[in-house]
Amino acid sequence: MAPRTARIERVTKETQLTLELDLDGSGRFEGGVGVPFLEHMLELLTRQALVDLTLKGAGDLQVDAHHTVEDAGIVLGQAFREAVGDKRGIARFGEAFVPMEEALALVALDVCNRPYFAFNADLPKSKVGEFDVELLEEFLRAFVVNAGLTAHVRLECGSNLHHSAEAIFKALGRALRQAVTIDPRIQGVHSTKGAL
Repeated sequence: MAPRTARIERVTKETQLTLELDLDGSGRFEGGVGVPFLEHMLELLTRQALVDLTLKGAGDLQVDAHHTVEDAGIVLGQAFREAVGDKRGIARFGEAFVPMEEALALVALDVCNRPYFAFNADLPKSKVGEFDVELLEEFLRAFVVNAGLTAHVRLECGSNLHHSAEAIFKALGRALRQAVTIDPRIQGVHSTKGAL
């Protein structure tokens, strides 16, 4: 099997980011973009997805973290789309419920090249440390659309914002791992249409 890897660079007036992704990794995250909470979430995601991810660069954090977080989602989505390739042999669907103490998140995915993002999480417009919690939705939307996924993300319950975010990102990682797993019984792509 050919390596399922990608390297993406994004340079704008707002951000300069480089991302490397290996879908068949061991769960390693490296790098930084100056947004520690996002980096923590990406470390959780990669560990659960068993992918290797390196993200480096900078953004206009003197404004706020919005551009950096959204662009990180864009480059991760672009890298995922490139690394998954023609989707031959992948399970295609993935889903996971993940508890994190009082929080419980559900993520269900279809790697289908039909971007759709449903986000049902009652998160207050607040902060975890210096991180604006509303940026989690921006990151996830940017990732899903650029990756070509259908994704439903639900926070079933949760009162602690850190726990709620962790549950979402861990569930996303586990759902991604399931969806991109190669099943030797699948001939071609997992669709009656013969294409995704």
